[in-house]
Amino acid sequence: MRAAVVTEFGTSPTCQDFAEPQAIGENEVVVDVVAAGLHPRVRSQAGGSHYTSTGDLPLVPGIDGVGRAPDGTLRYFVLPDTTLGSMAQRTVVDNRRSVVLPEDADPVLVAAGMNPAMSAWVALRKRIAFAAGQDVLVLGATGNAGRLAVQVARHLGAGRVIAAGRDTERLAGTEADEALTFDELGKAADVDVVLDYVWGPPTTDALRTVVTERADRGRPLTWVEIGSVAGATIELPSAALRAARLQLVGSGQGSVPTRDIVAELHALAAEIGRFRIDARPVPLQDVESAWRDTGSTQRLVVTP
Repeated sequence: MRAAVVTEFGTSPTCQDFAEPQAIGENEVVVDVVAAGLHPRVRSQAGGSHYTSTGDLPLVPGIDGVGRAPDGTLRYFVLPDTTLGSMAQRTVVDNRRSVVLPEDADPVLVAAGMNPAMSAWVALRKRIAFAAGQDVLVLGATGNAGRLAVQVARHLGAGRVIAAGRDTERLAGTEADEALTFDELGKAADVDVVLDYVWGPPTTDALRTVVTERADRGRPLTWVEIGSVAGATIELPSAALRAARLQLVGSGQGSVPTRDIVAELHALAAEIGRFRIDARPVPLQDVESAWRDTGSTQRLVVTP
């Protein structure tokens, strides 16, 4: 079969021949892949930089996708840590980590949206005690995952959703109640939840501003670290933890058990069509050039 193959970390995968996958486990099946999202998580997987990387090569990247199962059903699936990812004509899927989609589902939109939407969906439904009516600030709302986080927070009942980022043009295109640059975060100081896709120095500054300018520092503030596009570490002033009722948590693979993530697949898959998702399909044979397109605002989806 044909697949996108990484033979050296830090290089783009190329489309080449790869061994046919074999289903071994009781719940495993080989599916014909219809669409596989090129997410930032996939790039870090292929670069060997993700914290789950085993360092094994060669590998086929891809952590989820939409496939046609042997019984004819169209399924969205999430893969375990594996060197046989979804960017191939076929891959092995554990049925317990998949959900059946309606026949009229758009595979490209599902493959483009499920992973980025899941980050906020799982954070709000499984990682913290989020309640309808609470105000949510999304840091890094101009990226694909951040833009979806704004929509997910509203869908799950947020009282007010504030989008924050550096690109004012992209900020204007979000569906938030209010859009702020990082220099204006004092206006969002009284939120209840922060979904942080940025981390690094911007988060250090944002955290200091939000904590300092809260009208009631005894009001609980839950800060959820989801992404780290601006840096892997922050400087955390000790006073931030003492001077406000701040809870700092992370949400991702490990901090949220796999069973909890899988349990949410059906609910999110049923709602994914409600969200605005800008997706662009790319043929598998063009994966190398698509991989280099890091400046696109669209979510790229590989279609074998």
